[in-house]
Amino acid sequence: MVSKLETYNIETGERKVIYRTEGHVEAPNWSPDGSYFLFNSGGNLYTIPTAGGTPKKLDTGFATNCNNDHGFSFDGEQLAISHAPEGEGSKIYVMPAEGGTPKLVTDNAPSYWHGWSPDGDTLVYPAQRDGEFDIYAIPVDGGHEIKLTDTPGLDDGAEYTPDGRWIYFNSVRTGVMKIFRMHPDGSNVEQITSNKQYADWFPHISPDGKQIVFLSYDAGVEGHPPFKDVTLRLMSAEGAPEVVVDLYGGQGTINVPSWAPDSKRFAFVSYEFITQE
Repeated sequence: MVSKLETYNIETGERKVIYRTEGHVEAPNWSPDGSYFLFNSGGNLYTIPTAGGTPKKLDTGFATNCNNDHGFSFDGEQLAISHAPEGEGSKIYVMPAEGGTPKLVTDNAPSYWHGWSPDGDTLVYPAQRDGEFDIYAIPVDGGHEIKLTDTPGLDDGAEYTPDGRWIYFNSVRTGVMKIFRMHPDGSNVEQITSNKQYADWFPHISPDGKQIVFLSYDAGVEGHPPFKDVTLRLMSAEGAPEVVVDLYGGQGTINVPSWAPDSKRFAFVSYEFITQE
């Protein structure tokens, strides 16, 4: 299997391969200063310059069973990671962006980080409690978690807009996975996508707040499995989605925020299988 870390330029339509490896890498973040990507592979996190090069393992201390739900605070100084301690489900931790010892935020598992408030005070995340996956919020220093959604079925992929007015997320509440948004207290839920052809996942809002990119499967696909023919769709905050990238991917392609600071490009991972002669 080959993984390709790529970028897409929304102004020129250019698709550029930054890093190619015969291994499994997932979920790139673009650092807030624009200088490097962060991705996960084999339970660890790695950085690589945006110009390409050799990945470098990030020091995450005891957290060596990380999944692909990780990302930076808006100021770029902190990093949220999701790590499953031995014998336990995924929990959320916060650590210095340059590496160091993670600090536990969520006592309950499973919890999967997805969004950080612009003021740096709050994390939002999907979590399974009493058999249901809903969106929760918690102070960055830990404490009492607040349930923001309460509908049957999976709610996932929560992320704040840069102005802090909305949380975008994906939900299967209508029968097929679609994009929604709500106010940070869980009120005023609005459905954003509705095309019956697609199942839509993981909305990511550009730093200037003007564009949203998300992953779409065929509507008949359940969950967000890997190794499927998928599309990346782009829409303005008030416009209709359009397909910008067709690829082989899915799980691991664009699970977490991956926009460049200039809002002109975003990063993603595609996959291919090669036959050894």
